[in-house]
Amino acid sequence: MRRMVKFNYCTLRTLIVLSVTLGLAACETTPGLPQLTNAPPAQTAPAPAPVQEAQPQEAEPAVEVARVYPMRPRLQTGMQPPVLPNQGTRPPMLPSLEELLGRMPRAEDGTFSEPPPVPTLRGRRVAILLPLTGSNQRVGQALLSAAQMALFDFADQNFELLVHDTHGTSEGAGEAARLAIGDGASLIVGPLLSSSVRAVSIVARAAGVPVMAFSSDRTVVGNGVYTMGFFPGDEVRRVVEFAYEKDARRFALLAPRDAYGETVLNALQAKVYELGGEVTQIQFYEPDATDFSYPVKRLANYDQRHQDLLDQRALLEERDDEAGALALKQLENLQTIGEAPFDALLVADGGKRLVAVAAMLPFYDVDPGKVMILGTGQWDEIGLGSEPALMGGWFAAPDPKLRQDFSAKYFEAFATRPHRLATLAYDAMALAVVLGAQDRAQVYDASVLTNRIGFTGRDGIFRFQPDGAVERGLAVMKVQRKKAKVIDPAPKAFTN
Repeated sequence: MRRMVKFNYCTLRTLIVLSVTLGLAACETTPGLPQLTNAPPAQTAPAPAPVQEAQPQEAEPAVEVARVYPMRPRLQTGMQPPVLPNQGTRPPMLPSLEELLGRMPRAEDGTFSEPPPVPTLRGRRVAILLPLTGSNQRVGQALLSAAQMALFDFADQNFELLVHDTHGTSEGAGEAARLAIGDGASLIVGPLLSSSVRAVSIVARAAGVPVMAFSSDRTVVGNGVYTMGFFPGDEVRRVVEFAYEKDARRFALLAPRDAYGETVLNALQAKVYELGGEVTQIQFYEPDATDFSYPVKRLANYDQRHQDLLDQRALLEERDDEAGALALKQLENLQTIGEAPFDALLVADGGKRLVAVAAMLPFYDVDPGKVMILGTGQWDEIGLGSEPALMGGWFAAPDPKLRQDFSAKYFEAFATRPHRLATLAYDAMALAVVLGAQDRAQVYDASVLTNRIGFTGRDGIFRFQPDGAVERGLAVMKVQRKKAKVIDPAPKAFTN
């Protein structure tokens, strides 16, 4: 399915955009409602069920059709704001990016580049490819809503968005990409899944159209394909460096035996080696396991440490003196003797499995009071502190304050909380609109997207590496009873 959306404000706002050096300059929204134009394909294939929204009232229309293509039916786009109890239809209250995408990231000395001149606007057509039907429909709709928020914030009548449903399959994604490119899209935003990104990449590379996807699979990037996803490597490097600064020198890993675990291991080994430390223990477990006793026991070197305790007790009993008896008393409640063979342990998991793994650590004498317990971005969830072994643990993630503000305004607009990945769609679409407003032919060229200064969005600063993978500036968080708190702030600008 294909939907084309065209935005028009009563009064054009000034869009201050990035120059070639790409500090993003913000625009200020002028009151007024956008107009929509829907253009479905000529095929007669049934369309997926649209998001159900309230119809606008005649007295105060929230959305109006600006132009209807002959012989083509109008389609709902999900752009209509929700009707709240005892209220009429109203336009969504949407956030401004003036403090986020609307400024040049400052360097550590507080300096920043001069704003670029206001460019002459030129029409752009961008496509967004999302699973609006299928098993990932809920995520796709959330990403589309977030992208719409960015459009309300930035887009004017010179920007057109083509909405395509991938149906959650690689075949659907490839067909959506062909339709988008045939309609003249100069940039593709999405899709979500790595298999879909691969299918889209074949079509997009042949046509020379760049792709800004949402996958967290680093293997799909390169040669014109970029991705906004959260990479575990960034998270590992950030938290390991922080632990090293706190005197950790010996590191261990406990992770599932899958692609994610291997990625974390590679990042851990590379960063620890770079810092001059060592990885002393590595223990994997099966992703479908329910009992984690054996891997935790091996990781902690429990059997050897327990045997050392038994040997020590035997020696003290042979002494048969007052000092020996006192020493035996001190060993009475111990399970092992000697410390765990690492200063910091990275537990690369999340959800219920993380809690189950962590619960085994004290049982096999891994004391969180003596060992730094580290995590990845999968720890970024409320209520993790209910497991005592995780209390006080550290992990790296985007600064939560920016996401909290986004979540509040998303809820105000759509009467529901956003999916965790919604910020990716907001930042990607805002970037597409602001860059697209530049008075130059190749606004989505690699030299523009991979500028080293980077951009600032709802998840903090980010930039695309030459290989297409995103790099993010992350904060270090500490697990508490209800929610984590920032103990080392995210950087405000990239320094190299």
